[in-house]
Amino acid sequence: MKLFGSSGIRGITNKEVTPDLALKVGLALGKTKRSAVVGRDPRIAGEMMEHAIISGLLSAGCDVVRIGMVSTPTLAYATKDYDCGVMITASHNPAEYVGIKLWNPDGMAFDSNQQEEIEDCIEKEDFEPVSWDKIGNVSEDANAIRQHTNMILQNVKRSSKRVIIDCGCGAGSTITPYVLRKMGCEVITLNSQPDGYFPARNPEPNDANLTLLKTAVKEFGADIGIAQDGDADRMMAIDENGQFITGDEMLALFARHECSDAAKIVVPVDTSMMVDDSMPGSTVIRTRVGDVYVAEEIKKCNADIGGEPSGSWIFPKISYCPDGIFASAKIMELIESRTLSELKEELPHYPTYRGTVKCDNERKAHVMEVVHSKLDKCGNISDIDGIRVEMDNGWVLVRPSGTEPKIRITAEAREGADRLFSMAENIIKEALN
Repeated sequence: MKLFGSSGIRGITNKEVTPDLALKVGLALGKTKRSAVVGRDPRIAGEMMEHAIISGLLSAGCDVVRIGMVSTPTLAYATKDYDCGVMITASHNPAEYVGIKLWNPDGMAFDSNQQEEIEDCIEKEDFEPVSWDKIGNVSEDANAIRQHTNMILQNVKRSSKRVIIDCGCGAGSTITPYVLRKMGCEVITLNSQPDGYFPARNPEPNDANLTLLKTAVKEFGADIGIAQDGDADRMMAIDENGQFITGDEMLALFARHECSDAAKIVVPVDTSMMVDDSMPGSTVIRTRVGDVYVAEEIKKCNADIGGEPSGSWIFPKISYCPDGIFASAKIMELIESRTLSELKEELPHYPTYRGTVKCDNERKAHVMEVVHSKLDKCGNISDIDGIRVEMDNGWVLVRPSGTEPKIRITAEAREGADRLFSMAENIIKEALN
């Protein structure tokens, strides 16, 4: 698809994603939907894009309810009362980006078929504007955050822990501190005022961007630090010693807390075998990278939990949308009787090697064919997203970058991860010669 990536439409404001495109998305969406709820994160371009997509929806005869600045999980939860939901966000991307993500009433993002229908309509300009007397109505609803908050509080236990919440100046500022406080937590806020310039840090809640939070956790003697991205669909955590908890560790901890011994867990192909070994009686199903694909598989196989090491955690009993607010509440529940560092130490950890090899885009297909033929003899092979080979002692994943002229390699093993990495690297280099 030309417009939709793994997380909706996303690009640089007024260059790759424009009000004209938003208008067309609204017209295409309004062809088949009679009601839509629309929200946005704090991005500077948010209101501009919101007005454009609403104009398209109204022009197609679709009624629109605006819920203002909200987190993506709040918008996804509100969609249960409408034919579809529209979120104006670029999630964890920097301030100059903007995007559009579309939602179904069950909290599932539009799947590949639905996205293709929208793209096809836009490409053909197959719009159906209605007559003047059938234009949709627009109204506002101020209850979405309250309703989402109440749902979360009904599904978590109380906590008395001290938490520092870093909302990254994103949409989580409108809900997460209040949810945690109502749970009984002692809440200290950091970067919890919405600001579309994201002045405090890059919106992505990775280890490199959370230096201030790690320092604050130690200085204030907090039990945990929680960080979210620009629209709060992602969340990551810092333990009481100021140490970053990796995405693989988070997945394993949530799975152990939420699931029985015979659970179904859905993760992308780049997820550590730590998750498998933490839940030995469970079935771990791997998908393409992207929370949309993880959610689709969760729904398809009726899985108990799923997520991505990048910070997206999906709890299907409440929604198919990654919910960084619900996950924040859940991790408080998880550490009520044990520290986060203690829980982390119980997990199996294995050496992991990551790297890239430069490769022109036009040569990627040939290189991947060679990689497939060579690695096919080494173990059980999966090609749902790149090439992943499972061996007795570990695995190696070779994936072409979708945005840069390079091929990524990840290798993990109980022993010899460096040899697995070198083997894959050498195969790629030989294919390029």
